Amino acid sequence: MKLRRERKKITVPMNAMSDVAFLLLIFIMLVSLINYRREIKIDYPEADKARRTSAEKNLEIWIDGYGELYLEGLPAELETIENALGETYRSAPDTRVHIIADKNVPYGSVNGVIEILQLLEYRVISLVVRGD
Repeated sequence: MKLRRERKKITVPMNAMSDVAFLLLIFIMLVSLINYRREIKIDYPEADKARRTSAEKNLEIWIDGYGELYLEGLPAELETIENALGETYRSAPDTRVHIIADKNVPYGSVNGVIEILQLLEYRVISLVVRGD
């Protein structure tokens, strides 16, 4: 006596797959819109000639129109900036310091940061301006 085996067809419901793909697409789009860099709203000075630098090893010091200082997007005092610059120079001396200042900022605010850089004998400095 021969026994017959019934073969059942296995099906994968494709309706659920399209829902999952759609949700995954929405998730990827939302994550890609997140801006991980903290920026301060400033009005950039203009320059005739500008040169681009790499964005990998940068330490950004922002100075807004009121002379308030920001280190990597967070409010900071001159002492905090001096400590961060010293620590950065000890750990990675080739790190470029970007001074991003509003064009209407009082000169004394920028001068305070530049004096710290001179004391630490920092040599890799960029003054960021708006390019055309």
